[in-house]
Amino acid sequence: MRLLVRLITTLFGLAVAAAGALLASEAVWFLLRPGNGGFVVPWQQAHLGLSSLSWHDAPVLATAAVVAVVGLLLVLVAINAGNKDLRLHDPAPEVTVTTDRRSLARLVGHQVRDQDGVASASVTAGAKRVQVRATAQFRESGDLRGQLTETAEHAVRDLPLRTTPKVLVSVAAPKERR
Repeated sequence: MRLLVRLITTLFGLAVAAAGALLASEAVWFLLRPGNGGFVVPWQQAHLGLSSLSWHDAPVLATAAVVAVVGLLLVLVAINAGNKDLRLHDPAPEVTVTTDRRSLARLVGHQVRDQDGVASASVTAGAKRVQVRATAQFRESGDLRGQLTETAEHAVRDLPLRTTPKVLVSVAAPKERR
């Protein structure tokens, strides 16, 4: 979601910068040559074209509908891109304690990678689940999945999270080297 918000804000910033540059160039052109029309935008022709439209014409209504839908989508993206911090139990009534998903994933990942038989691991964490993808160091991993599940669940239980996320662990065999 962050990528989408960054992309939208970048595009919006470029559009505002382009509109500002256009407005500045048009203003300078009008000051240098008054009455000759616009530098880029033919203002007189645009005025004539727009003055023939009424608020009830199909192009005006279609444009309004598109703008409304795009605005609603932007509002939904902004609401969904909000703070994704995980709340912990508050130590005092006036103190609020949070952690972010990346910190929770990092904590679980360090503890999982410290286990014997783990070559590598990647962890993603959210409010509802913590997902661990580990690669075994050896072909015969034994009960590595159970051991890593217990380690990850213990790491999550040790935190004073308000809701305990579900822990999902998958272990893959190491790739053969040639």
